[in-house]
Amino acid sequence: MYPYSYILFLSYFHGNRDYFECHEVLEEYWKSPEGNSERIWVGLIQTAVGFYHYRRGNLTGAKKMFKKSKNTLTSEQSALEKLGLDAKLYFKLLNEQIKKIENNQPYKSVNLPILDKKLLIECIEVCKEHSWTFGSAEAFPSADIIHKHKMRDRTEVEESRKEAIRKKRKSSF
Repeated sequence: MYPYSYILFLSYFHGNRDYFECHEVLEEYWKSPEGNSERIWVGLIQTAVGFYHYRRGNLTGAKKMFKKSKNTLTSEQSALEKLGLDAKLYFKLLNEQIKKIENNQPYKSVNLPILDKKLLIECIEVCKEHSWTFGSAEAFPSADIIHKHKMRDRTEVEESRKEAIRKKRKSSF
């Protein structure tokens, strides 16, 4: 019923709190033909990126991502509901994170408001397959997870950006 990439996104989010991997798995889906470049995926990705920044102490980046997520998802509330989430509670959660950041409160793991019991069971099963505890508020990920963006090979991403800049410059002449 739900895309497997979305189930993985929720499992990473609630299982081992690997927000970077949440971003990766959902971005790959969003860019695929199945994802149809739908804005709902962008809003969910922005939420995960917000938590990634928040946990690392980048409060400015976290607040910016949470606000972007709110803006992106404002027009996607029915899509959130179709994905088995409580839209009202989702926005409440984002607002709470923004307030915590403004009050300089430390990061704390949260759970997204999953309404669909079947979806919840699927996510719990995926977590079990990976030996994660779904919804563990005190999951202590390794430094490899917390600082994952520093650990990966960015050559392909950097080359892609350079190529885009070259094309843009070439088209402006």
